[in-house]
Amino acid sequence: MWIQKQLTLKCHPRGFHIITDEIERQLPELRQIRTGLLHLFLQHTSASLGINENADPTVRADLEEHFNRSAPDGACWYQHDYEGDDDMPAHIKCSTLGCQITIPISSGLLALGTWQGICLGEHRDQGGARRVIATIHGE
Repeated sequence: MWIQKQLTLKCHPRGFHIITDEIERQLPELRQIRTGLLHLFLQHTSASLGINENADPTVRADLEEHFNRSAPDGACWYQHDYEGDDDMPAHIKCSTLGCQITIPISSGLLALGTWQGICLGEHRDQGGARRVIATIHGE
């Protein structure tokens, strides 16, 4: 069985956010899958998707601090700056972290580890709603 849907994530402020519940709410079809895979592809170049710590919010705060130091806003060496001081750093963060993930599905549930969650990295000050293509393959 193959299912593909476009999901819309609500607007999130700049930073790293656990969006597992938001994804699962928009994919009731997951419950039909005994064994399979969920592939998520973020259709943006200034945000990222990953798997990370879902319990302690200081992990996400530390990630934000780390990436803001490694790709600072408004650096004088950026050529691409006409969309704002946060745009080129957002592209760097997206390229570094990636825009897609694949998660196993087992007995109708995402087979994430105890402390794992789907993490959206919102790298713009005003990123807006984000689109994700979700592809489910399984039986």
